[in-house]
Amino acid sequence: MSNLYGDQHRDLQQRFDTTKLADRLEQMIIKTALDEADQAFIASRDMFFLSTIDHLGRPTVSYKGGDPGFIHIVDDQTIAFPSYDGNGMFLSMGNIQGSPDIGCLFMDLMRPNRLRLQGRATIDLQDPLLANYPEADLVVRVAIQQLWVNCPRYIHRYEKVEASKFVPRVDIETPMAPWKRIDAMQDVLPAKDAGRAATAGGMLTPEEYGRQLAGDDN
Repeated sequence: MSNLYGDQHRDLQQRFDTTKLADRLEQMIIKTALDEADQAFIASRDMFFLSTIDHLGRPTVSYKGGDPGFIHIVDDQTIAFPSYDGNGMFLSMGNIQGSPDIGCLFMDLMRPNRLRLQGRATIDLQDPLLANYPEADLVVRVAIQQLWVNCPRYIHRYEKVEASKFVPRVDIETPMAPWKRIDAMQDVLPAKDAGRAATAGGMLTPEEYGRQLAGDDN
């Protein structure tokens, strides 16, 4: 019996005559451990999409980015990645605390190529891998349950223009996030960010920040 497909999947497979195809794909491409090619592909990524489940049972998706290698291959059944400074909402990390089931989508937008991964995630506030990630708040470890390479035919080709200057790096001061310069945010910023707006270019009104996002101030 398949643990990838439920009755709802089988219903649609039968309607569109893909039951045999779905079974063959499960036999051929579904894995429970990373092979060398999978490890190299994931380790070379500078971004991925993370799906988590919130306290109301709703799926959510977030983008995670860093320099190539920020996704650490612990072993053939475990990966790890950092949670860098965000907006303070801790939605993805809080979701993991409440429900460990996650999905990851790793993509190469230039070739194209993509790999899907299902697993169970844990967070350890004292994870020794924290030392590998400057300015990271947390490290997430994922025990792999299933993974497979997905058909890339609908992926549009994109080229990377430049790496984000906000990714924390050794011996380089990380710029302040522009939205943290908004005047209405100053009284609720965490202590580490209090007063930084003055040396980061000054405070912004919401309208000025909006124009920056739209590119009107560039």
